[in-house]
Amino acid sequence: MPEVKRVSNDLDFARVVLSLRKWWRDDVVATVNQEGIVELRREEADLSARFLFMTMMSAGIAILGLIQSSPAVVIGAMLIAPLMGPIIGLGFAMASGDYVWLRKCARSVAIGSLLAVILCAVIVFLSPLKTVTAELAARTRPNLFDLFVALFSGMAGAYALIRGREGAVVGVAIATALMPPLATVGFGLATLNWTVFSGALMLFVTNLVAIALTAAVMARLYGFTTDLSEKHSRWQNILILTTLIGLAIPLGLSLSTIAFEAQASRQINSTIADQFGANSRVSAVEIAYDTTPIRVDATVLTPSLNPEAEREAEERLGRRLGREVDLTLTQYQVGTSQSAAERQQLANARRREEAAAEAGRVSLALALVAGVDEADVLVDRQRRRALVKARPLSGATLAAYRDLEERAAAQAPEWTVELVPPARPLPLVAFDGEAPDAAGEDAIALAAWAASRIGVPLTLSGPPAETDVVAQQLRAQGARVSAVSAGPAPLRISWGSVAE
Repeated sequence: MPEVKRVSNDLDFARVVLSLRKWWRDDVVATVNQEGIVELRREEADLSARFLFMTMMSAGIAILGLIQSSPAVVIGAMLIAPLMGPIIGLGFAMASGDYVWLRKCARSVAIGSLLAVILCAVIVFLSPLKTVTAELAARTRPNLFDLFVALFSGMAGAYALIRGREGAVVGVAIATALMPPLATVGFGLATLNWTVFSGALMLFVTNLVAIALTAAVMARLYGFTTDLSEKHSRWQNILILTTLIGLAIPLGLSLSTIAFEAQASRQINSTIADQFGANSRVSAVEIAYDTTPIRVDATVLTPSLNPEAEREAEERLGRRLGREVDLTLTQYQVGTSQSAAERQQLANARRREEAAAEAGRVSLALALVAGVDEADVLVDRQRRRALVKARPLSGATLAAYRDLEERAAAQAPEWTVELVPPARPLPLVAFDGEAPDAAGEDAIALAAWAASRIGVPLTLSGPPAETDVVAQQLRAQGARVSAVSAGPAPLRISWGSVAE
């Protein structure tokens, strides 16, 4: 009896499957106007002037929105981007085995994408704004969730086109955001930022491949005919699955990294808070995961200071995270009430805003003096240090660059400002008797300043008694002297190795 019952269940299941297949074939696939859909999709694959114009306009809007960190402008770029058409066309062409159509779609996507990247790179190159904004950073770390978004968007887009609901493709375009990653690729290219360039390119490729492959699967399900043999169809299915798995592996690793950082952030905050009482508050935490050890800078508002908190929290975090942690903990003693902590937190926030504004002013002043972009200025707000490598100016001497540094430093007296000059020729050192004259003393000071900024040793050539005196003075001022040789007066200071 159990055997008879099992056979009966198998027959019932087979009937259900056959019934579903018949319903799908007769009531769903048969209602699709395949010829009309294919003809419409073919038209979108053409590399027309309209397609190129709209692609470049979308790219221009996208990069302007990204560098201004304006989500509304970025969404506007997504709405007019025409890339979705040929990308879904790639999927339909793969499903039908029409490689002429496939090549046309691929050509349109490749040329449109390349022009978009070039236009965005030119705009960024000419723009004074080259800071990586939050909108740009959001397109540089693709993960497994981005692949799922692209898969669902591909299904929605293909379904909308097959069932004649093309208006829904606008929503799909916003969901996948094909143009903003391309614009971010252009930003990375213009600023020579490999991290931004590679991350955004990976996100775009993920969206493109996932949408095209998902559209191919959807087209197959809806019965679009194919000229491929059964063997070729099987290999095509294997290729689609392998490609999706290949994308999922690096994106999964990226998601794992993001998950670790999110978990670590929670553990860092809770571990620091555990070192203090209930009325304490962790005001600000800055974490650098890309350093070894992990660098953490935190501020705590507390009624009572804990001198051992930094050491104990650092040790506990090292055990919890499994990585070495370098914790810098700043404690502010506040009243015991919650309102006192909140007032202190607001005061700290205002101080951070003022510090950021001051750093911006220093960065701008140093950039103008050095003749470079503000993004080229290295600023350490905590230590109040600013460093920039000056652009070579025709006819400018080392003394001129030193004057420029002094001018910049005068605008930020509380900061340490350093301007790295090009390795221009050093002045001669004249002597008045056994000691350098006034011009010679200034030449020694200038050489020591330039050597400390450029990080290149100096060589001396002149009368032995004079070279001994100058070598001692240079070393006393922090310069390295790599070689001393006898020669005629006046004494000559040269670069040990020219870095210009």
